[in-house]
Amino acid sequence: MKNKLTLWASLIVLLACTGLSAQSITLTGKVSDSLQNPLDVANVVAVNQKDQALEAFGITNPQGEYKINLKANNSYKIKFSYLGFAPKEFTITTNTEDIILNVTMLEATQNLDEVEVTYEIPITIKGDTLVYNTDSFVSGTEKKLADVLEKLPGVEVNDDGEIEVEGKRVSKVMVEGEDFFDGDSKLASKNIPANALDKVEVLRNYSEVSQLKGVTNNQDNIALNIKLKEGKKKFWFGEITAGGGADERYVVHPKLFYYSPKYSVSVLTDLNNVGELPFTSRDYWNFTGGFRGGTQQNTGTSFTTSGGGLGLSLLQNNRAKEINTKFGAVNFSYKPSNSWRLSGFGIYSYSNTLLETVATRQFISSGQMEQTTTSADQRSKLGLIKLNSSFNPSSNFQWEYDALLRLSNENEDTNTLSVADVTDEIQEVQDQQPYTLTQNSNMYYTLNLKHIFALEIESQTGEEDPFYEAIRDQQPFAGTIPFDAGQSNFDINQAQRVKTNRIDAKLDYFWVTGAKSNLNFTLGTTQSSQDFDSRIFQILDGGGELEFEEAELGNDVRFDFSDLFAGLHLKLIAGKFTINPGFFVHQYRATNRQLGTSVTDELTNVVPDLFINWQWKQSESLRLNYRVTRNFSDINSFAQGLIFNNYNALYSGNRDLESALYHNVSLNFFSFNMFNLQNIFANASYSRRIDAFKSSTAIRGINQVNTTINSNLEDETLSGTGSFQRTFGKIKVSTRATVFWSNTFNIINDQAQNSRSLTQDYTASLGSSFRKAPNLEIGYRYNINNYENGAIESTFYTDRPFVKFDASFLNGFIFLADYDYFNYRDKAGTIENEYGFLNASLSYQKPDSHWEFSLNGTNLTNNTDLNQDSFNDLFFRTSQYLVQPRYIYFKIKYDL
Repeated sequence: MKNKLTLWASLIVLLACTGLSAQSITLTGKVSDSLQNPLDVANVVAVNQKDQALEAFGITNPQGEYKINLKANNSYKIKFSYLGFAPKEFTITTNTEDIILNVTMLEATQNLDEVEVTYEIPITIKGDTLVYNTDSFVSGTEKKLADVLEKLPGVEVNDDGEIEVEGKRVSKVMVEGEDFFDGDSKLASKNIPANALDKVEVLRNYSEVSQLKGVTNNQDNIALNIKLKEGKKKFWFGEITAGGGADERYVVHPKLFYYSPKYSVSVLTDLNNVGELPFTSRDYWNFTGGFRGGTQQNTGTSFTTSGGGLGLSLLQNNRAKEINTKFGAVNFSYKPSNSWRLSGFGIYSYSNTLLETVATRQFISSGQMEQTTTSADQRSKLGLIKLNSSFNPSSNFQWEYDALLRLSNENEDTNTLSVADVTDEIQEVQDQQPYTLTQNSNMYYTLNLKHIFALEIESQTGEEDPFYEAIRDQQPFAGTIPFDAGQSNFDINQAQRVKTNRIDAKLDYFWVTGAKSNLNFTLGTTQSSQDFDSRIFQILDGGGELEFEEAELGNDVRFDFSDLFAGLHLKLIAGKFTINPGFFVHQYRATNRQLGTSVTDELTNVVPDLFINWQWKQSESLRLNYRVTRNFSDINSFAQGLIFNNYNALYSGNRDLESALYHNVSLNFFSFNMFNLQNIFANASYSRRIDAFKSSTAIRGINQVNTTINSNLEDETLSGTGSFQRTFGKIKVSTRATVFWSNTFNIINDQAQNSRSLTQDYTASLGSSFRKAPNLEIGYRYNINNYENGAIESTFYTDRPFVKFDASFLNGFIFLADYDYFNYRDKAGTIENEYGFLNASLSYQKPDSHWEFSLNGTNLTNNTDLNQDSFNDLFFRTSQYLVQPRYIYFKIKYDL
């Protein structure tokens, strides 16, 4: 370990020395108008006279000050520009001393658009919009949009492929103003070619409904608009890639794009068995489809309708023993007229995944230890279809309609060897084919400058049919379920069906009472109806079925939920403060019918909320958000008949369950300083649950029966996230910290049990951004997971240094490599595992050629497994799971 740390320290020193290798001087000064008022966000660029290349750039701060670094003993043309002012140029020659250059700019006699601009300004600011000229930041080794975004100040792409700006997740991505697959940031970051980009526009405080921009709070809404190079407009562009390697490895992924003012088409495909994941089950269920209406704010009620679902295994770190995927998607938009727009997409994804896991679970109450060896074969077919129509005949009226259909067919075969107080071999089969159809109709009407109306209606209908089968040697839950013990094994089956019909409607009226104030009156409702039936039965040796007639082993439930609400909110801008207090009054009614009787719960509730934003600078703010939320469960928590969650867990609902009350408060700070390209983001959130939903569990050995109850034992969670990013010349420094603490109570064998957890994750990195020289990013990530439950405490540590390298050389060759090293261990010293992952590619594309040839390698260190730990109120779990071995394959790509 000492030698590894010495190596990482040497890399850090090498990177720092690389950034300081060329002697540099600092050019500073102040930019003012003719009255000597400072000009904020004026642009300063320095062009090297020797090669006419853009050497450096800067943006003035609110005091009009700028600072850029230049090489000593060179000649530069310094250009100053500011919207509405005539540009100025100066020629300077540097030596070894710093230079001060103050500039006075005069108002232009012609529009800026009429001024010839020879060099693109790297970053410009237009109100809430930041515009990045991508050519000013890339080195030529970038392949996809994600590679470009990681080079832009203030922009990050996380491990899941989601885009973040100023610490906030980007909710919509557009290309030439048109939604890319309804704005999904992950599909955009992984598929849009880097060589097609011209500019990236960051749209802060984004509102999809322009009429509501001034009366709603959009501070957390961020969208990206991708501007294409001129040669990519009105022409098909994209790439066709195919490749193969040993062990029958293959990759095929053509991607085609067409954009014009009237219509656009995007076609994405991907077939491979080398572990590249274009679309996962998690992506499918989390697919948001961009923003949903301009007034979809929290109304003080949390009520989510869902079916029973299945506990299908999820990929861990996007790695598994074997992954085969097939993916296809089409996105289109068409404008029949200037006021009418049609758009939509279709997505199909197939995956066949093999997972193999060895895990240890320590049960807290019983003290039992269970060791499991599990192999799973999962097959998943996922489909999404969406159609959208937008009609906007004038600036005063807008109507949108869209329909989203979700279809899936998922099944999983699992073999588990469980070694605890008894040894049992268990075969499990899970299958489901759910569908959901969601329709939205939103209308926005501006009567005049003082009166704005918004009507939003959403309907949802769906059905889920999860099926579960377990074949095992040992009889489970003896005395609870009367299985026939005279069979050669226990073939347990469970069928479920959940039907849901739901409608949400909300009418908002905005009364603009002044230039900096408005009142928002809201009327709305949620009406939901669900039916749930289930049965447990045993397949006998002769092929027949043993049906259980006991009422507690089946379900036939109807659940109706009604929420009628009205709200009032005031928005007031006072100086640098935006204050937005308000409340909702709700009338709730929930009824469940089962076992021949019905139970009804009625409640009238007032829930307040408060939003305060202190915007002391254009790019610096502090926000406070406080909200009270009434939380309701859906039909799955009310159905009293027993349901198998897995081979050792049964669940029984509680028909007398009531709602819970959540208090949430968050404090958010961000600062984006264009003067020194510094980005700071921090967030702290606290949640307290009153009359919270609790899990009440009866556990014997490793077998458990769970239900949900209300309890006056209050739960608390506290989380904090902070990041710092700054660019020093060609070196980018990034740090990030995330801390999450929870203090919860649950009932185990009729005794209250307190559980605490503290997870900490810290990351720091240094990266270079040279235009011609090789670039290196090195970093270190440290993770601590501490779990405390009763008298048992466990702590796990992970050290994860990482390095990324890219270089272009010999006029056409590009080498990319990334390496992650893991040192996983526990405090008790019983677990320790060290492993690393190295991926690399070497490609060649002759200048001006459409063909690219590459040699690619994944998991070149041939690591075999990864570790993971988790915690809940019942047990601690640590696991080791197999990953794909080393793959080396050759690819050919043709650029259209």
